[in-house]
Amino acid sequence: MKSAVVLVSGGLDSAVALAVARRDVGAHGDGARALHALSIDYGQRHRVELEAARRVATSMGATHRVISIDLRAVGGSALTAAIDVPKDRDADELSHGIPITYVPARNLTFLSIALGYAEVLGSRDLYIGVNAVDYSGYPDCRPEFIESFRQTANLATKAGVEDHDAHARGFAIHTPLMMLSKPEIIRLGVSLGVDFSLTTSCYDPDSAGRACGRCDSCQIRRRGFGDADVPDPTRYAAEAGRHERGGS
Repeated sequence: MKSAVVLVSGGLDSAVALAVARRDVGAHGDGARALHALSIDYGQRHRVELEAARRVATSMGATHRVISIDLRAVGGSALTAAIDVPKDRDADELSHGIPITYVPARNLTFLSIALGYAEVLGSRDLYIGVNAVDYSGYPDCRPEFIESFRQTANLATKAGVEDHDAHARGFAIHTPLMMLSKPEIIRLGVSLGVDFSLTTSCYDPDSAGRACGRCDSCQIRRRGFGDADVPDPTRYAAEAGRHERGGS
């Protein structure tokens, strides 16, 4: 593997996916110089994640590029439209249905942009931190979708066609976290030296960038650290408020 393009949102999962890609690229002697982190500014309400993505990429020696599109024009999600982010949902609610935080065709769009970027760079390896275990019901985090996209990538690009004609392997879509639980992802990240304090997962952070602690993503993240028996470095707004009032 000569180089890799990694979709990096600034969240926990994408940071670990970047660390895995760094290991894979570095194992072949090319080092982090061939590691390309790609973030998408899509009009998300939690744009603080883009700064987190920059921090994560810098910490791992990766190049970092942000490409802007505006999925607010599509709407239909609490992350891109004037829809409240769900809070305080219980475990049963979290495990059933597709939540309103689903952004229509987001991973399809992101992977398509990453594919074009990889083709220009001459890379054939794309990484994305999708997960089919703690994935909040998102349909574009399933292995069936990833395999379908891999096939499309090799049919719809000049590089894919030429690789096929030359009997090369074509594009590969790496999903190293696909079948891992959140505690397993966190432990993998620890083993690869990920600094989780640089990441953010909250869908509805406050003006200071502190996590709400109540949205689906915050609950999954917090429970993951607890189950992994790893200290949670997240700054939660509610806890900051208690400290400011002199609470414990």
